[in-house]
Amino acid sequence: MTDLSSPPVPLHAALFDLDGTLIATEHRSRAAWTRLFHVHGLEADDALLATFVGRRGQEALADHVHRFPGSTVADLFDEAVGYLNGPDIPPPHPVPGAAELVRRLHDAGVPMAVVTSGLREHAGALLDHIGGADLFTTMVTAEDVARGKPHPEGFLAGCAALGVTPDRAVAFEDAPAGVAAAKSAGLACVALTTTHDAEALKAADLVVPDLSDIAWPPLSLTAA
Repeated sequence: MTDLSSPPVPLHAALFDLDGTLIATEHRSRAAWTRLFHVHGLEADDALLATFVGRRGQEALADHVHRFPGSTVADLFDEAVGYLNGPDIPPPHPVPGAAELVRRLHDAGVPMAVVTSGLREHAGALLDHIGGADLFTTMVTAEDVARGKPHPEGFLAGCAALGVTPDRAVAFEDAPAGVAAAKSAGLACVALTTTHDAEALKAADLVVPDLSDIAWPPLSLTAA
């Protein structure tokens, strides 16, 4: 089991990314982004799609909007979100261990936040797959920050809402942009290889396959 329970620094709160960390959604997002590019006559290879993972959709699209003559970022984002509702888009599902870990921390009174690059409505619906948004003390979404990941604003806002300093909190992430945001904010970080390989996540303090073997309460990040 991955152990987060030895000295020296006590960690009092947990901040979770959502897509790819608590809920497996990247297969859906990739399908929607791919369709957006293809509808406009553009190719979307793996390298391009990887630049969207863990970031606010609008900010990722801004890097490519010049390839869509006559379209705005807002228009393209709305179009991509619409594709998520298509009947052929595969459903989301919990990351292994997510529901159990979140319930265990909630029952133990551990303050928890969701810090996501997604929209609030989207986040609320996804959290129903692991017991609901009410299990979390607070939620920081794309609408709540001026700058998305890899900027640390979201994690700093999450810590402030939980009433903890960043050095007393641990972030759970699945994307390099999220790991960078967490570390820049001053949090310890556990990275899951659900959407990226371990090499891409090496800036994290600990890299694990999923949330199945996370022990709590955490005091430091050590691999058993």
